[in-house]
Amino acid sequence: MSGAHRAEHLHHDDTPQVATRLVVPSAHAMRALGRDLAGLLTDGDLVVLTGDLGAGKTTLTQGIGAGLGVRDDITSPTFVIARVHPPLGRGPSLVHVDAYLLSSIAELDDLDLDASLEDSVTVVEWGEGLVEDLAANRLEVRLRRPRGDEAGGADVAPVDGDEPRSVQISGYGQRWRGVRLPG
Repeated sequence: MSGAHRAEHLHHDDTPQVATRLVVPSAHAMRALGRDLAGLLTDGDLVVLTGDLGAGKTTLTQGIGAGLGVRDDITSPTFVIARVHPPLGRGPSLVHVDAYLLSSIAELDDLDLDASLEDSVTVVEWGEGLVEDLAANRLEVRLRRPRGDEAGGADVAPVDGDEPRSVQISGYGQRWRGVRLPG
């Protein structure tokens, strides 16, 4: 059954089984968080990343890829929509999806994500509202970067672009019950 059709039949609980909030001080620390999360991930896991442009979604995914030990550099798949990164060893592949340009469940279904979902860790940037029903269990990561100056004015970023992010991680479904999240 394809993803969009399967999604019509899945019912999931919208109450997180586990959740945590933390502040991640730098891009290096965001990659480290990704490596820590990778230690919890296994075949069939769906990770949904939400955050503004520049919030750290791809940086977190780079850490997940490093932690899983996958081939190839992790870059934003915005224009190719999805990339599969095979494992260097015995672990799962990483399917990295950028749903930013997708506007419907039908377009998501065309990617056939459910064909590889059981054998891979699937990370979807910009997937909120589109992919939650692909799997009964999912990890949602919401990333926020500081916006605006202290007076509420224009968006101001440090010269080096490395600023703290607030991260909220929530695990949905029985898979995440009792799992200790980083942070």
